[in-house]
Amino acid sequence: MPLVPSSPDAARVAVGFDLGILLRVSLMAFRHRWRMALAIVATVLAALMQITIPQLIGHAVDQAHALLSAPGAGDPVQRDATLHALTLSGAWLFAATVARGLFTMTQNYQGESVGHLLAHELRLDYYRQLQRLSFSYHDKVHTGELMTRGILDLEGVRMWVHTGILRMVLLSIMIVGGALVLMRTDMVLALVALAFVPVVGVGASWGRLKLRALWLRLQGELGVLTRIMEDNLGGIRVVRAFASQRFEMQRFDHVSARALGISHKRIAVFVGSTTAMTFVFYLCMGLVLWVGGERVISGRISLGELTAALAFMAILQQPVRQIAWMVNSIARASTCGARLFEILDLEPEIRDRPNARPAPERPATLRFENVAFVYPGGDPRTPVLNDISFELAPGEVLGIVGPPGSGKSTLAHLVARYYDVSQGRISLDGVDIRDYQLESLRRYVAVVQQDAFLFTSAIEANVAYGDPWADRSAIRQSTETAQLYNYVSQLPEGFDTLVGERGVTLSGGQRQRLAIARGLLPQARIVVFDDATAAIDAGTERDIRTALADSRASRGTIVIAHRLSSLMHADRILFIDEGRIVESGSHRELIELGGRYADLYELQTREAGQLAADGDAS
Repeated sequence: MPLVPSSPDAARVAVGFDLGILLRVSLMAFRHRWRMALAIVATVLAALMQITIPQLIGHAVDQAHALLSAPGAGDPVQRDATLHALTLSGAWLFAATVARGLFTMTQNYQGESVGHLLAHELRLDYYRQLQRLSFSYHDKVHTGELMTRGILDLEGVRMWVHTGILRMVLLSIMIVGGALVLMRTDMVLALVALAFVPVVGVGASWGRLKLRALWLRLQGELGVLTRIMEDNLGGIRVVRAFASQRFEMQRFDHVSARALGISHKRIAVFVGSTTAMTFVFYLCMGLVLWVGGERVISGRISLGELTAALAFMAILQQPVRQIAWMVNSIARASTCGARLFEILDLEPEIRDRPNARPAPERPATLRFENVAFVYPGGDPRTPVLNDISFELAPGEVLGIVGPPGSGKSTLAHLVARYYDVSQGRISLDGVDIRDYQLESLRRYVAVVQQDAFLFTSAIEANVAYGDPWADRSAIRQSTETAQLYNYVSQLPEGFDTLVGERGVTLSGGQRQRLAIARGLLPQARIVVFDDATAAIDAGTERDIRTALADSRASRGTIVIAHRLSSLMHADRILFIDEGRIVESGSHRELIELGGRYADLYELQTREAGQLAADGDAS
């Protein structure tokens, strides 16, 4: 058994930026214009305060130096004047620091608020889109991949608002404004003081791009781990039944080890980049002390101006390093946004036509007219269904049987328009079902699947899922028809009993009966039972069939089954093989025909007789 390979997305490590994605995310953020305006204004003012603080420090140093070196500096009056001047400078510095803190707090609060509002809106849009996408899309994309995009990728887009847009504004003002202040003081000193900016900025950005490439690989591996865990938890009974815990641990450990290796590479790149950038910064600071000290001695600049330059370098160090974070934020938002919008921009293959009408409320005749179907991406030369034609009038029961893989379940999916036909058409009273609104068509047609998925909720909520406003009497009636009411009524909490994930607290037959009750409750005009009684014993199935007969006139019924006893009562039976109808007629007519159906009936009758004989013998 092969170990799970890496996700294809793990290989997507391109380092190009998609400005269109960034612009789209930014425009979405600016829907909250007042919050964004306040955040940007606060960012600008915080940056100006950052630039002002080194100048205030330099001014205080010059002021103290001038007063202390003046004649009579030791005089009490002069000493008081010096203390007063320094106190005033300290007050201005304190005020600037407090103002910077308040503006930064406002920037962070508003930026984070907009980011979370954007994430909330995208989360709802994403979940809404998942509900809209056609079955053909869900068939080919793993659930774990969709969950990764809706959680990790959405987080990457959210962070762009604060770590991208606002940080870009902050860095631009600080670097440009600080450079102008330094160049006004002394051009040579400014060039030396700012020399670390491009080196640290480019070096840190290179490191971040390397980290981003590794992050994409890590994200792909985490997606694989998510899928492995999802499969394991969903099939935990199969795992235990085959004692496959060791194998499951091996494949989980294999992928987790790959993720760990990538994480170690990320640590090495991060530590190496950070160490190199720190060395460059302190090297430039030493050069500023050397060059600036010489210029102070020669009288070209004051001691306070040198102090201001050093203070500005110290303040600018962290923002310059944040250039790398900004580059990383741009890259991550671009990549994550592209993956997220790839889903959001999809147009469902199955959607309402322009001017689609509601499905009729009255019972209607269902017709398949020369229908052929190929699954998306399938070979058109070998259709799953080919030249299927039949009619189902209100009150009729149509049985469908055939070997596995003959297209029976596909036919059921076409009735509810889970997929569109490739050729021909399906109609209700002569109107193509593609001309009806999907939502109303799905209420008109109920498909009861063999795999009875149950939500983690009360039995009542599961039964009423298709009609949440149904009253208890209607719920009781549908469960009585499905032969489930007696069992539910004996439970301590009755209809309020919680069923576990996928209904694991119920037996297979009980889950199928609950699914039948759920399918019957909305009073659909066409009900398709897709092998929906496979896990139900013959006696209970007969009771369900008898109960259904009372309301037979108000709907058409399609019964798909492998067990012929499930559909012998049908008005007409279709035998499908390799996507074609090879036999059609009532049970009696097909037996008299002596074809495939008769052979299958004889085989099942013989097997049933053998089982009965074995039971008597034991």
